[in-house]
Amino acid sequence: MAGASAAAGGGGHARVGLVLEQVLVGRGTDPFQYGPFHGLLRANRVLHVRAKAVAPSPTGADQFVAPFSWLARQHYDLVIGVGYLELGALAETARRYPAQKLALIDATRQDVPGHPKNLEGTIFHTEQPAYLAGYLAAKMARGRRPHVISAVGGWDIPPVEAYIAGFQAGAKRADPKITVLKTFTNTFGPEAPCANAAKAQIDRGSTVVFNVAGTCGLGALRMAQKSSVYGIGVDVDQSNLGDFILTSVVKNLNFGVYYLAKRLVEGRLPTGGNLSYTLANHGVYLGQFSHKVPLSLQHQLIPLARQIRDGRIHVPSTLNQSH
Repeated sequence: MAGASAAAGGGGHARVGLVLEQVLVGRGTDPFQYGPFHGLLRANRVLHVRAKAVAPSPTGADQFVAPFSWLARQHYDLVIGVGYLELGALAETARRYPAQKLALIDATRQDVPGHPKNLEGTIFHTEQPAYLAGYLAAKMARGRRPHVISAVGGWDIPPVEAYIAGFQAGAKRADPKITVLKTFTNTFGPEAPCANAAKAQIDRGSTVVFNVAGTCGLGALRMAQKSSVYGIGVDVDQSNLGDFILTSVVKNLNFGVYYLAKRLVEGRLPTGGNLSYTLANHGVYLGQFSHKVPLSLQHQLIPLARQIRDGRIHVPSTLNQSH
């Protein structure tokens, strides 16, 4: 088990542990983990919880079980996992330590084997802002008709599929004849597989590439820039990569971790359910727009977002619902 630039200290008595997938958590190296880690730092700074972030040894068997078990043995008041790769370890930890309060960012309690009662899940409805990003991408698509845009996903798991399903539905709303290419690379790690996938999509006519693959997806965005087409970021605001990034579909994992810690400190964190984040409560949203996106197009997104928040537009979260 390796420490991951852990924050510690503060004046509070509550202790919160966070289990990361790997040590690298920078905005430019792992946008998915960047949010939860900074949510923990914010909880340490604002709520004065005693905070610890750990990551597994990359070579250990059952690698995620070790950090969860260590935090549980240290009697942390709340131990938080991040994402689908940790589901099995969370199930094992919940079984071994039934009195330990657990939480999971970006997956529901029902996703964890055994549906532990001592665990609180969270679901981020990223299909909602992805719908707006898909609409934007379709309107910005250029070149031959029918227009072509694309998404490069990592593993084909529900959170990734939700992004792409919403993106495709929004694109079809803007242009029913548009072609939306989709590729899953089965990795969130090295950039090369996503760069290669994006190149293949661009060769087939895509003029907007949506990154839904974390660190790997940075390769897709770099390929988009190299090929002089547009990109759309994921998880965090990736506008810092350049003005070719039309916008980003932001999953506010920062707030997810912070809010769990806040509820813990306030004594109102039950387990056995799921917290839900939507456009309506600002748990998901679009990031900064590129100056290349006309203001008139940005304004078209406002009534669409309102209709999603009001329930007048139901955005699909699976690809079999999104056509």
